[in-house]
Amino acid sequence: MKNVYSLITAICMLAVFGCISLLPSQAAAAATKKAILVVSFGTTYEDARKLAIEGAENKIKAAFPDYEVRRAFTSRIVIKRIAEQEGIKIDTEIQALEKLRAEGYQEVIVQPLHVEAGDEYDKVRRAVDSYTKSFAKISIGRPLLYYVGQEEMPDDYLIAIKAVQNQFPKLGKSDAVVLMGHGGTHPSNAAYAALQMKLEDAGLKNVFVFTVEGYPTFDNVMDNLKANKIKKVTLMPMMLVAGDHASNDMAGDEEDSAKSMLLQAGFKVDTYLHGLGENAMIQNIYVQHIKDVINPPHTH
Repeated sequence: MKNVYSLITAICMLAVFGCISLLPSQAAAAATKKAILVVSFGTTYEDARKLAIEGAENKIKAAFPDYEVRRAFTSRIVIKRIAEQEGIKIDTEIQALEKLRAEGYQEVIVQPLHVEAGDEYDKVRRAVDSYTKSFAKISIGRPLLYYVGQEEMPDDYLIAIKAVQNQFPKLGKSDAVVLMGHGGTHPSNAAYAALQMKLEDAGLKNVFVFTVEGYPTFDNVMDNLKANKIKKVTLMPMMLVAGDHASNDMAGDEEDSAKSMLLQAGFKVDTYLHGLGENAMIQNIYVQHIKDVINPPHTH
């Protein structure tokens, strides 16, 4: 009987000490608060916001259940208009980071949903740099188009092309797809010219790129369409959301829209009014870019 009591006592002591030894590691696990801040330019188009931005955010939430996923927009004008029109308050990238800092998050991954590393991406990168001492670890993911397959890095362009190809209609010899990007004066505008070259490398001879505010221009595309004897064009936004630019500059009825100018030049025109963020394969790319922050490509 004495042996039974001794055994019970020993088991109890082991259980107690076992529990005590678990406590520090459990406390440490509980203490590490991790967040992913998903940042986009934003849009005042409610449907586009839900389908493209929220669609991408939901894919990220599903892929990273251990992280708190938050939203921020970089456009102050868009934030202001949404507040005025819908009564919804959306944080800037700075406000969102400040909240995460105040709430005691230690690890933050900031994933922009931008297409290329232009002005808006730079804005996010500056915010991340200014908060390096506020978190134990803060990192930024890359936009859709960044690496071109140099050394051991992935070819973001070819990966994005495969995803966008998923949206293309069946193309005959006299059919073409025209992708409209934003563009601008930032050096990263060169991403669209690189995309055009990568499309050609991928054997897509009847897919052309132009930008609203940069190079390649719409005139460049018009010349290519005529040179390739194209008769029918499908216009698509090479943008996260099908918002103002897609609805007006691309598919609008004004005489200076891409659709109107193509019709005026004698082409048949279809418009595809869906942003890249609605494409599940594009959403998966952003998920992969977050995974690449956690486990960088050159260390795979």
